Amino acid sequence: MRTDILHSGAGELNYEIRNIVCVGEKLQKMGVKVNWENIGDPIAKGEQVPDWMKEIVAEAVHEDATYGYSPTRGLQATREFVAACTNERGGVQIDADDIIFFNGLGDAISKVYGFLKPTARVIVPTPSYTTHSSAEAAHAGVQPVTYILDPNHLWYPDLEDLENHIKYNPAVAGILIINPDNPTGAVYPADVMRAIVEICEKNDVFLICDVIYQNMTYNGTVSAPLSTVIGDRVPAICMRGISKEMPWPGSRCGWIEVYNRRRDPMFATYVQSILNAKMLEVCSTTLPQAVLPRIKAHPLYREHLKHRIKRYERYSNLAYDILKNVKGLLVNRTNGAFYMSAVFEEGVLNHQQSLPIASAEVRETVERLVSGSSVQPDKRFVYYLLAATGICVVPLSSFATDLQGFRITLLEKDEDDFVEIFQTIAASIRRYIDSNQTCSRCA
Repeated sequence: MRTDILHSGAGELNYEIRNIVCVGEKLQKMGVKVNWENIGDPIAKGEQVPDWMKEIVAEAVHEDATYGYSPTRGLQATREFVAACTNERGGVQIDADDIIFFNGLGDAISKVYGFLKPTARVIVPTPSYTTHSSAEAAHAGVQPVTYILDPNHLWYPDLEDLENHIKYNPAVAGILIINPDNPTGAVYPADVMRAIVEICEKNDVFLICDVIYQNMTYNGTVSAPLSTVIGDRVPAICMRGISKEMPWPGSRCGWIEVYNRRRDPMFATYVQSILNAKMLEVCSTTLPQAVLPRIKAHPLYREHLKHRIKRYERYSNLAYDILKNVKGLLVNRTNGAFYMSAVFEEGVLNHQQSLPIASAEVRETVERLVSGSSVQPDKRFVYYLLAATGICVVPLSSFATDLQGFRITLLEKDEDDFVEIFQTIAASIRRYIDSNQTCSRCA
């Protein structure tokens, strides 16, 4: 072209969670039966939306107002409902004007990072959910600034590493926390959250906290709401949504809650710029906003959520018990959300390992995709696992980390199938590690 049209951060936008779908679909046409364990979509994995929830939505569809634009910030009544729910927990108090609705949290994430000054950085965890790390890197045009989540300590943040990165990098203006965490499934206790708030206050930076899985914890853990630990001295953005909890991922309905906005004039102006961007977009989806209070206030909602969480708890423990004794693999029990991340010990993976694949076409296709020293070793394993067993997971290295491993969902509904999937993974890891073949033409 006559002039360069590429944004400096274009190369940082990569989403392996969906990229691998293209590979899986190609292999399906070659006869591979795929188990999609890569994307956190409960509906796609067969979860049933209860009839009472469908009836609420169906009734709202008959209301003319649900077909119109919503106000830029979101529906007033819904924002008041959300603010009241937050305020009931105690801690920092907000009102409807502190809430802005978006077309899903992906939209919110894009704007929260996109309207920062390019030289202002938000430090994100490693590993980190790709939408966050890619959006942060893309706005700055360079790789994300990261702090360590420690797999040897339940995936909790390495607070010393976090503080040192902020202390020695004056460009860091904010800290991202995902709690419960995606991709690790960790749930941070209140003391960890308070420690991060203290780091924010000490270093004069703001906090972003993605809590979309806040009400989905188990194994005796509880996610401390940000509003109860933030106090009144640190500006913060809390990100929430309905896609996972109801679940209704296709609604594209998420929102941010702004805490202590007036604590810092620059932060207040920054938040206003996000709202101005929403004004240019006009509004977010109206129907899910309209029904959100009706669904969450319904007498059956708590039991509905409790039933789903109970299943995730059981599956979390089943998965952990299967994988915990696999030599060369480190795995932690998932305590929130519906993901598990497993890490290979350093040096366990190499580019000579493979799994037996009966179809020559499938084998050659996969080898083309993972050949070359530039391909991460865990990506090679994941693609071989997909081709050999049909189990589709995501390489951990795609989550802004140098760790080698994989992330898998806990969403398979049938318990027998779930157990078989994890037993197959365990057996495949053992076989893959032991292979060390110099040729991929195994049968």
